[in-house]
Amino acid sequence: MSMESRLRMHLKRQATMLASAAAVTFAAVEPAEVHPHVFAEARLDVILSEDHQSVTALRHLWRFDDLFSSTVMMEFDKNSDLKLDDKELKEVADTVHSSLAEFNYFQLVTQDGKDVPMVPPPHLMANFDNDQLIILFESQPKTPIKLTGKIDIGVYDPTFYTAIDFTEDANLTVEGLPSNCTKKVVRPDPDEAIKENQKTLTEAFFNDPTGTDMSKIFATKLELNCPPEG
Repeated sequence: MSMESRLRMHLKRQATMLASAAAVTFAAVEPAEVHPHVFAEARLDVILSEDHQSVTALRHLWRFDDLFSSTVMMEFDKNSDLKLDDKELKEVADTVHSSLAEFNYFQLVTQDGKDVPMVPPPHLMANFDNDQLIILFESQPKTPIKLTGKIDIGVYDPTFYTAIDFTEDANLTVEGLPSNCTKKVVRPDPDEAIKENQKTLTEAFFNDPTGTDMSKIFATKLELNCPPEG
């Protein structure tokens, strides 16, 4: 049985104990478990083209909570030396990478309300800093996103199992934005988000929000608005 299969079985037995690798935990949540069990602080850097006219890449950093990080350490520290060597860290990163694929790596990217296709990141990096698990990766849109209209970029977990939080607005950045563009961080109020989207929220969402993709309405986003010049 593969490492990933064993981890999935372990998580289904002990979901509330936050066991095993990050993405496997995310994928194993049951419908009844719709409140977060895993917490991470995030940073997102939006990278523009050399001419500053389009978005070419997103750089993500997620720092996980102490409890979850310790479970990852125990699960992957095969030689029991209380640290993860390069091989063990790669195993963590590869497990997260493969398991988050079906969730678009928790990315929300839209232009004028339409989803922007993203290229899966070729790999992820895992590290530990002050006993906390750090996941880093860079992804790219299939085609550069031209800076026109309204572009929303954020992170969310469609299973509701993981709370990925931008604790400060400064943790969502974009450098070199053209003068005709504006940027702001949007933090939706849950009650207002439900009210504004009442017509599109089906009974299935309220019965099992993990079975839909509507949790994106609660996500913190960096909003770029770029009306045509002139």
